[in-house]
Formats: sequence, structure tokens, C-alpha cells
Amino acid sequence: MRTETFEFRTGDQAQVCDITDTCGRFLQAGDEGLLNVFVPHATAGVAILETGAGSDEDLLAALADLLPADNRWQHRHGSRGHGRDHVLPALIAPYATVPVIAGRLQLGTWQSICLIDTNVDNEVRTVRLSFVAG
Repeated sequence: MRTETFEFRTGDQAQVCDITDTCGRFLQAGDEGLLNVFVPHATAGVAILETGAGSDEDLLAALADLLPADNRWQHRHGSRGHGRDHVLPALIAPYATVPVIAGRLQLGTWQSICLIDTNVDNEVRTVRLSFVAG
């Protein structure tokens, strides 16, 4: 197994951050197996979705509807509505696994690997990439 961590600046607003290129650069020619993408944070997730055609904004809008940033949450430290950020990983898992053949991610034509972060209190996120040979 080969593993490495990368940092991404997600800023101070909810964000869909396309990390596909970083994942692809992590792979080596001839790799055959699985790439696991893991976010070791209690308030972020990883999703595979189309970006750039409005789906990323649609996802953030849907999350805002499902998980409003208000004071209904029992978990109340941090900014207003921060409790919702701790519920996010139950809806968008903090990991994804993608097949790799000949050193290339086997994603569909419109699929991207994205870091999903609604937590406005943490501007930098760590992602761990682990390649497991098959």
C-alpha cells in the first residue's frame, strides 16, 4: 500500500472542491488496484459527481435545505449552525474508493472526485490518498 496526505484550502464558505487531478497525479504508471480517498475530519465528506455544470451548486443547495445553518442543532460550538457540519458525514461519507487500471482512475466521463466541506470554521482540509494494489 502507498499512502500520502494532501491539504486543500476550502475557505470560509461551503465548498465542493474537485480533487480529481490530485488523485490522478498520486497514481503511478502501471498501478492496478484501488484508490481510497479519505477525509480525516468529522465535518467533511467525499463525493463522486459531475462538476462545472451546476451539480456542485445543486449539491450545496440541497445540503443547505437538508442541513440548515441555524440553531436547531444540539452540537453548538463554533459558528451558527455548526452542528449541521457534524451531521454531513452521515449523508456524504468521508471516503470513496475508485478502481485504477494502468495507472488511471476508472471514473465515468462526467465523474469527478470532490471534497465536500460545509464547515466555515476550518479553512484547510487534509485528504489521505491510499493506493492498494490488486
